[in-house]
Amino acid sequence: MDNIVVQKYGGTSVGSPEKIMRVADRILATQAQGKKLVVIVSAMGDSTDDLIKLAKAIDPNPQGREYDALISTGEAVSASLMAIAIKAKGNDAISLSGRQAGVYTEDNHLKARILDVKPDRIRKELNLGKVVIVTGFQGVNSFDDVTTIGRGGSDTSAVVIAAALKAERCEIYTDVDGVYTANPNLIKDARKLSVVSYDEMLEMASLGAQVLHPRSVEGAKAYGIELHVKSSYNFNEGTIVKEVSTMEIKNPVTGVAYDENTAKISIQGLPDQPGTAGDLFKRLADSKVNVDMIVQSNQVNHKNSIAFTVNDDDFSKAIEITESYAKEIKAERVIFDKDIAKVSIIGVGMVSSPGVAADMFSMLGKAGINIDLISTSEIKVSCILAKKDTHKAVKILHDGFELSKG
Repeated sequence: MDNIVVQKYGGTSVGSPEKIMRVADRILATQAQGKKLVVIVSAMGDSTDDLIKLAKAIDPNPQGREYDALISTGEAVSASLMAIAIKAKGNDAISLSGRQAGVYTEDNHLKARILDVKPDRIRKELNLGKVVIVTGFQGVNSFDDVTTIGRGGSDTSAVVIAAALKAERCEIYTDVDGVYTANPNLIKDARKLSVVSYDEMLEMASLGAQVLHPRSVEGAKAYGIELHVKSSYNFNEGTIVKEVSTMEIKNPVTGVAYDENTAKISIQGLPDQPGTAGDLFKRLADSKVNVDMIVQSNQVNHKNSIAFTVNDDDFSKAIEITESYAKEIKAERVIFDKDIAKVSIIGVGMVSSPGVAADMFSMLGKAGINIDLISTSEIKVSCILAKKDTHKAVKILHDGFELSKG
């Protein structure tokens, strides 16, 4: 279907009636250009956090189905209010839940992956001239139960719906006006990027940059959908996320990202036997615990140790599983550290620029910042360091690689 534009608005963009009315004006301005609009909305402001607090005040570990049924209501409120706002301005609109929009997910809750989108209802309403407002962050499983797709999942909802509709573009509106070389709230001379590659954006999103959800970038790359990241507060040019294989790469490092919501777990004194690490990480995977960095080191007396990092949200479950496994195989002990952060440099230019990692380590070393763990890929280098050194490290690397100069 031609002329379809998918727009997604985050929680800060729809955080009050006044903001909703302002977004409605922007939506109608796009529609006036002859576009058919599908709008994905997040819950207003901190309403999802408030719902989570309500659930955990009753049960610290609420059951998945009811938990999803509760926290999915925030998006329903936003979608209904946005439709009301557009109607109040004299245009037609309709709000649809994830189920009504044909978003089908896995059966599990809390972090369900989207399996398919059947946008028949969306197409029908668009053909009637309506702006279609869809609740982000949610879908329906094979039991006809509401599921949620993880925090930040409204970005993913927008991308998969854009792909299903063969939309000409997907615009992500947030409280910043693009993707920067570092967090502009921390680094005052951070530079906005006009274009960033899918691979770079995926690394940035996975490594702590909170502009886009990682799964949304994966989906955009898979379906070849350009993402336009813009501010809902102004009309400045944003950042385009797309394939850049044909573009000239001028700098080895594109940006610096950091993540302070991480924890390290170490299981020490494991028997040095084949399959031990595989058994541990399979148990973590079966419990939907996402493991990031992994380091195994040999010790004396045929025993070794394994250290790995997890997101803070998965920490309690990860430590429980690890301690249970350690007891089962008679490992010596399990220790953890939550006072850490991950700082990363990202850039597709690293592939053809040897020595970037060495430069990073040298910069941090000269500043007296100790590195605990290291992880690398073709286009990123990540270091685990003390949380107290996070902001200092980001500034040093941003300055050292001269990212403000472009």
